[in-house]
Amino acid sequence: MSAMNFFQPQGRSMSKGGVLMLMAPFFVLLVIAFLYPILSLLSISLLEPEPTLRHYEDVVTNPVYARVLFRTLRIALLVSVLSLLLAFPVAWVMARSRGPKLAFITACILLPFWSSVLVRTAAWAVILQRTGLVNEALQFLGITSEPVRLLYTQGAVVVAMVHVLMPFMVLPIYGALRNIPVDYMRAAGILGAGPLRSFREVILPLAMPGVLTGFILVFLTALGYFITPALLGSPQEMMIATLISQQIREVLD
Repeated sequence: MSAMNFFQPQGRSMSKGGVLMLMAPFFVLLVIAFLYPILSLLSISLLEPEPTLRHYEDVVTNPVYARVLFRTLRIALLVSVLSLLLAFPVAWVMARSRGPKLAFITACILLPFWSSVLVRTAAWAVILQRTGLVNEALQFLGITSEPVRLLYTQGAVVVAMVHVLMPFMVLPIYGALRNIPVDYMRAAGILGAGPLRSFREVILPLAMPGVLTGFILVFLTALGYFITPALLGSPQEMMIATLISQQIREVLD
C-alpha cells in the first residue's frame, strides 16, 4: 500500500486500509493468546468426558465455588477501594509538582515495576512473619506481648495486593488531574466555593475518567490475582485463581 493510499488526502487522517494494517498484529495476538485458549476451555467444559452441562451445574450448586467467588469479589473490591483512597492524594501531589519533586515521586511510583511481583510478595512475607518487622514493632511498643499471626491471613493478602496494584491506580488519576487547569480551583474560590466544595463539584467530576480507569484496572487485575494470595493467604481462604489452578492440576494430572 502506497503512502498516498495509507493516508487520506492532505494527510489529516488514515484510510480504512491503513487502520486495518495497524490493528492487524493486535487482532492476531488477541486470537492466538486470548480467544483460542478461551474457546478450548469452553470446548473441554462442554464436551469432556462427554457432552454435558454438569460442570456448570457444579459451579451453581456447589457451595465451595460460591464462597470462593464471593470472597474473591469482596477482596478485589476492598483492594480497589483502598488503592483509590491511597492513590488519589499521591496523584494530586504529582499533578501539582514540577521538576525534581515530580521526578522523585514518579520514580517512587515506578520503582516497584523494576522488581517482579514474586519478589515484592516475598518481601511482605518476610515483613509479616512472626519474627518480622511488624511483630517486633508491636511488641516493642507494648501493643502485644507475643507475636501475632499476620502471615497467611486475608489481611496480609489485601495489604500486599494494595502495595502491588496501587501504581495502576495512581497513573490514570495523575493523567486526569494533570489535565485540569489550576485556574479552575482559583475560579471556584473566587465564586465563593470552599476547598471541599471546589474539590467535590469541580475537581472530582473532571477526574472521574482517570478514577474509573484506575478502579477498573485494579479491580479486574485483583480478580485474577494468583501469586500474592497463593503465597500470603490461607489455604482455607483461597481466591478463585488459586482454586482454578488446583482444578487444572487435578484434571490434567
